[in-house]
Amino acid sequence: MSQFVSDGIGHGPSAINPFGPMDDERIRNELKGKDCLALADFSAEQIKWLLAHALTLKKMQKEGKPHPYLAGKVLGMIFEKPSTRTRVSFEAGMIQLGGQAIFLGKQDIQLSRGESLYDTAQVLSRYVDGVMIRTFSHEGLIAFAEAASVPVINGLTDSHHPAQVLADLLTILEHKGRLAGLKLAYVGDGNNVAHSLIEGAAKVGMHIAVASPKGYEPDADIVDGAKQVAEETGSQVHIIRDPREAVQGADVVVTDVWASMGQEAEEEERRNIFQPYQVNETLCQLAKPDYIFLHCLPAHRGEEVTAEIIDGPHSVVFDEAENRLHAQKALLHVLLG
Repeated sequence: MSQFVSDGIGHGPSAINPFGPMDDERIRNELKGKDCLALADFSAEQIKWLLAHALTLKKMQKEGKPHPYLAGKVLGMIFEKPSTRTRVSFEAGMIQLGGQAIFLGKQDIQLSRGESLYDTAQVLSRYVDGVMIRTFSHEGLIAFAEAASVPVINGLTDSHHPAQVLADLLTILEHKGRLAGLKLAYVGDGNNVAHSLIEGAAKVGMHIAVASPKGYEPDADIVDGAKQVAEETGSQVHIIRDPREAVQGADVVVTDVWASMGQEAEEEERRNIFQPYQVNETLCQLAKPDYIFLHCLPAHRGEEVTAEIIDGPHSVVFDEAENRLHAQKALLHVLLG
C-alpha cells in the first residue's frame, strides 16, 4: 500500500492511503457537514478518501493511540428498527473519538406520538452535532435531513444501507488490496444492501453482478444511475437471474437474509422463492479459489447461506462487522468534525 503525507485532520503524519495522493484539505472541506443518505451522493474520490481515513483510524485504535477528534460532540441516534451492529458501532465509535452518543428508541421521542419530522429535526439540531437514523422509510429520512441543520447519517432504511457498504468496501480492500477491477457477486433479494453495493461498486470501479428472482430485482432507477457512473469508472453492473452466472469468477460473494425486518409475513413464501439462491459450497465452487464471503449479519444458517460457507475459510463476516466501527468513525469524524 502506498502512503501519503497528511496535513492532519487526524490522519497522522503518514496516513494509510492505497489510492495514491489526494487533495486532502479539499475533500475534507467537501465532506464537512454533509449528510450521508446514500452512496450515490458521494463522489468516487470522497468514498476512497473515507476508506483511506478508516484504515488510518483503525490502525490508531489497534495501536492504542488516542484519537479524541470529536471531543465535546454529541451524536443523536434514532432507532425505529432494532439493531446490534449499528447501535454498538456508532456508539463505540463516538466514544473512541472523544464524543458521546444518545440512544433514542422509537418510544423515547415524540415521533411515536405524532410529532412531525420537521419539528423533531429542528429541535434535535439545537441539541446535538449530528443525527444517525435507522428507520423504514427512505423518503422520511430525506425529509428529516432537509429539515435538520446538522449532518444526518443513514443507519439503514428500506432502500439504502450506506454505512454497511462502506464497511464492506473497507473489508474487501483489506483482504484484496484493491477494489477496481474486482468482481463482486450478490445473490439474493434486491434490497437495501444490494442497492448500496451497486452504488458503491460502481463508484470505486468494481464490477458487480446481482442475481435475484423475478419480482425481487433491485430498483431500476438505482441500477440505471449506477450504470451511468460505471461508464466513467470502468465498472460493469449486471442484473441477472442465474446465481451461477453471477458467481462465476467472482472475487467476492455476498448475500443477505431473504426476509428483512418488516417482511416477516412473507417469510415462508420468500423461503420457497429464494431456495435456488442459497449460497452454498456448490455455488461457490464457481467463484475464484481465493474468493471472500461477506454477509452484513444477522445470518440465518441453512437459509440464505450454509454453515460451511459462513463459518468456512473464505468467510470474513466478522472482519466485516468490525469494520462498521472503523468506516463509521471516518464518517463521523469528517462530517461532524
